[in-house]
Amino acid sequence: MPRTIWSGAISFGLVTIPIHVVSATENHSIQFHQYHLEDMGRVRVRKICDLEDREVAQSEIGKGYEYARDQIVAISDAELQDLPLPTAKAIEIQAFVPLESIDLIRIAEGYYLVPDGQVAVKPYKLLRQALERSAKVAIAKYAWLGRERLGLLRLRDDAIVLHAMRWPDEVRDPAAVDPPHETVSEEEIDGALALMESMSRDGLEGPEFEDAYTDALAKIIESKREDKPLPEAPEPEQPGKVLDLMAALTESVQQARASRGEDADVHEMPKKRTAKKQSAKKTAAKKTTKKTPARRSRSA
Repeated sequence: MPRTIWSGAISFGLVTIPIHVVSATENHSIQFHQYHLEDMGRVRVRKICDLEDREVAQSEIGKGYEYARDQIVAISDAELQDLPLPTAKAIEIQAFVPLESIDLIRIAEGYYLVPDGQVAVKPYKLLRQALERSAKVAIAKYAWLGRERLGLLRLRDDAIVLHAMRWPDEVRDPAAVDPPHETVSEEEIDGALALMESMSRDGLEGPEFEDAYTDALAKIIESKREDKPLPEAPEPEQPGKVLDLMAALTESVQQARASRGEDADVHEMPKKRTAKKQSAKKTAAKKTTKKTPARRSRSA
């Protein structure tokens, strides 16, 4: 069982579910330390008091808020734990909403909520089954690490997962990165859809979804340990300039299908609308325009 991060309860109306929180994810990346290259001595960060000009132990360090220059209010961990907030001791469910109504950019890291003791098992299962049948997620408020947050409760197999959520004012306006206006043809959209279809998968299994960076880094470390030549890096493909978007889409579809062992010519890309069809439409429009004044002249 992973280490408990927080203990409290889920508040579901008048139902209370004692739980403890554990991380739902783990980091498998290779970690580095800092070293002095001249003698490979470990470089460490030391905490120095500005006033006494000496290193202080962790037991001497506390939190403080500077409300004016050199005017500081000390805040202890015990005071943070005893905040006058109901969410300081419980994850309080505020509402149940469809998952589709949540902007995914607001969803952050995830945690497993584990029932704390036999007394919590039945209400935990009750909430889990209610979430399953309703096909909704719960939105809750909780206070950890000196701040109150929104959270999203959902199911993952038989476990309830809590996702931290960002407040609305923590998400930047996408208008800041809105690209300039550009017209895209229907043929180009159809071509992009064909490329998406050729790259579609039923799940995230396969070598393309594995961490190649960590594997390559492990090979470099192993080679240096054994004093062997470093593995050769493949030549990176230089992206070419896109002169014809439809040609680039067509070639991309062929490459994607070839990489999956499919016949690249099974489904052809959508054809561009020919000028012949467009000219036929214009001719029909001209004929209609000529007939109209003729009828008016007869009626006159």
